[in-house]
Amino acid sequence: MTGALWSSAEAAAATGGVASHPFAATGVSIDTRSLAAGDLFVALNDTRDGHDFVTDAFRMGAAAAMVSADPPGLGSDRPLLRVGDTLDGLRGLGRAARERSAATVIGVTGSVGKTSTKEALAAALGAQGQTHAASASYNNHIGVPLTLARMPPASQFAVIEIGMNHPGEIAPLAQLARPHVAVITTVEAVHIEFFADEEGIADEKAAIMAGLEPGGAVVLNRDNRHFERLAAAAHAYGVGRVLSFGTDERADVRLRAWSTEGWSTRAHITLLGRELELVLATPGVHAAQNACAVLAAVFAAGASPEAALPALAALVPPPGRGRRRPIVLADGEALLLDDSYNASPPSVRAALAVLADAPGVRRIAVLGDMRELGARGEEEHRGLAGPILAARIDHVFCCGPLMRHLYDALPAGLRGGYAPDSAALLPIVRLAVRPGDVVLVKGSLGSRMGPLADALAGESKGGKS
Repeated sequence: MTGALWSSAEAAAATGGVASHPFAATGVSIDTRSLAAGDLFVALNDTRDGHDFVTDAFRMGAAAAMVSADPPGLGSDRPLLRVGDTLDGLRGLGRAARERSAATVIGVTGSVGKTSTKEALAAALGAQGQTHAASASYNNHIGVPLTLARMPPASQFAVIEIGMNHPGEIAPLAQLARPHVAVITTVEAVHIEFFADEEGIADEKAAIMAGLEPGGAVVLNRDNRHFERLAAAAHAYGVGRVLSFGTDERADVRLRAWSTEGWSTRAHITLLGRELELVLATPGVHAAQNACAVLAAVFAAGASPEAALPALAALVPPPGRGRRRPIVLADGEALLLDDSYNASPPSVRAALAVLADAPGVRRIAVLGDMRELGARGEEEHRGLAGPILAARIDHVFCCGPLMRHLYDALPAGLRGGYAPDSAALLPIVRLAVRPGDVVLVKGSLGSRMGPLADALAGESKGGKS
């Protein structure tokens, strides 16, 4: 059917289901809040039973619904795709979409930088051909098959983000995505609550190579202390091409020099003997290192690194990942560095380094708990005191039981305020911010630092307040 992503016959064949009526779906949705007219709504049994929202989905223009039970209050004339289990059905759609696609697929994993690298790759490859990538951080057992199920058959490139927080999660997702190129941004003590040590995390990240297509390539961080372990894993998985990136002189894509200029970063990169110059709209050496990973993956995917440079230069940070936003005050304006989407020890250290170089009257850090650190939680939070002192931060505001350990470790002169949660911290920060300040907001998603950042910027999910 012209213009359809999934016909009823294709969807039934992919899922092993039975369609009650013919349909043609132009998209796939698992959430009525973001559903578009023409979508196939998948009624997942997740935090809530999706079958309770099937009627709403049709009211909003859904083309059909994938169900494993009879939805309440629905007429018999509605097109349903009946399957035994809707999550298995979603995986079936993802698997079929991958099988019918001739796209070059790049899989991205790593302890930090996955989403930023995915976004940069999507931009770099999108300048050279039709490129498919998720619009958000869809990297788990639901997000990966959903991203694949939404992939247009005509895609020339696809970028699939693959994450984990428990052992054994990456391999099945990689085997579903079947990438031609796998990128491991770095390995750090993130999600370590469920692992014995960092080596266990490295082994789990290496499992992305279990799904690598024959003749595929893996891109590894030469500066990371687990590089040799990952390179050995590549050999064990039978990977024939290993490309490395970083500042190490042995790196295939080497960051030879960089400098921060205001809110941008200038990088001089050597890619297998080819000299590349790049100016990024994101400050910090971590941004330049991410660019090296992206250029290595672009090269491995058979695209042009040179053609990728303008797209990378035009890229701005995604919402909640270092985006700059104004804070309008009664007598002037301050600047918000909104890095509120997530946090880990290495990403907080990187954000503090950016704040250290930020032009402003005062530098203020507003920090929420970093989650999933297990027994290392207290130590990792207290350990941020050193980077804060090195970054010459003027005031630090903290919320959450884990950030209390950092707050107590700081000199009294740096302590701006503490509260048990972000909602209680907001009025304290509001009273403290002055015109000319630069304010970093960062914390794990569960710390709910995003609403605090939105409130400081005078916005809410509904728009301007």
